[in-house]
Amino acid sequence: MSIEQHEDSPPPAGPPSRVLDLGLRVAGAVIVVVAGVLTGVLELLLATVRVGGQLIGVSALLAVGANIALSWFAHEVVGRRWAVALPAVPWFALMAVAAIRTTEGDLLLAGDNWVGLAMIVAGAMTFAVMGFRQILAPPPALGG
Repeated sequence: MSIEQHEDSPPPAGPPSRVLDLGLRVAGAVIVVVAGVLTGVLELLLATVRVGGQLIGVSALLAVGANIALSWFAHEVVGRRWAVALPAVPWFALMAVAAIRTTEGDLLLAGDNWVGLAMIVAGAMTFAVMGFRQILAPPPALGG
């Protein structure tokens, strides 16, 4: 054992650990994209929930909480500032598709559903704020 390396210090990172790190980052990115789609679908399903005949805003609250968690997790697992786009892009695409009427006349998000509109605005603003926070975050310190 050399003088520079202590018993508690990890071995230097070599090519196998870089490949493992890259693999874990890619797997995490795939998980984040799938989670963005799944939370979007769940939010769309909950946009029409009624209690006593009145719409409740549970999907808007879920959009805020889930999008904060997804944005944080994306940054942590991928390790890049742009990672907030991984859950945001499929989420936005799903919301756009849900607002388009099919040839049969079906519509997932109607313009008269205040919860659906609040969900889209709240979810979009949440992703925007989380992305802006990443832009403003100081760069990681080099060296220890």
